[in-house]
Amino acid sequence: MSQLKVEILDKSIEYQGFFKLLSYRLRHALFGGGMSRELRREVFERGHAVGVLPYDPERDEVVLVEQFRVGALDAPQGPWLMEIIAGMIGPGETPQEVAVREAQEEAGCRIEELLPVAHYFSSPGGSTEQVTVFLARTSTAGLGGIHGLADEGEDIRVHVLPVDRALALLDSGVICAALPIIALQYLGLHRERLRGDWLET
Repeated sequence: MSQLKVEILDKSIEYQGFFKLLSYRLRHALFGGGMSRELRREVFERGHAVGVLPYDPERDEVVLVEQFRVGALDAPQGPWLMEIIAGMIGPGETPQEVAVREAQEEAGCRIEELLPVAHYFSSPGGSTEQVTVFLARTSTAGLGGIHGLADEGEDIRVHVLPVDRALALLDSGVICAALPIIALQYLGLHRERLRGDWLET
C-alpha cells in the first residue's frame, strides 16, 4: 500500500451540528511523481460506528432491526430499512462495549460472545467514518417487540428470523444497507463452522 505525501494548505469547519462538515484545501503526491494541483474537498465527520448481528446457533436464527432512515427517503421501498443493530462509539468506549450496549438498547438482547467480522471505511471519498462489525452469539428466546431510546428518537422493531429467511431477504434486495449485507454474507459463508464451534462450548 502506498504511503505518499499529503500537504494540507487549509482546514476549516463549514458546519457544526449533530454532525460536522470540514473543508480542506490540499495537494497530494501523484503515483507518477510530483504533486497534484490544489484541490478543495469537503469531508463529512460523524464519528465511528459499530454494527452487531446477534446469532443463535441452537435455533439458527438472527436478530434484525427495522427503523426509519432519513437517508433512504427516496428509496423505492421506502425509508424503513431492515438492518443489524448499530450505534456510534462514545468517548472512552471500545467497539466491543458499544456492541453490547446497543444490543441491549435496540433489541433487549444479551450478548454471550463477540466475533470480529470486518473493519472498514463507510465512504472514504467524503467521510471519516469507520465501521467495526461483529457477529454475536446470543439466545433469541423471547426477543422481539419495539425497542429504542425515546430521548434519541428511536423507534425500532425487532425481528427474529431463521438464517435462511434473512439470507433470502438479502438476495432479494430487501436488505440493502452495507452493514447487514456484510454481516449476513459473513454468516452465510461461515455458518456451519460457527454452529459447530459454538454448539460444542
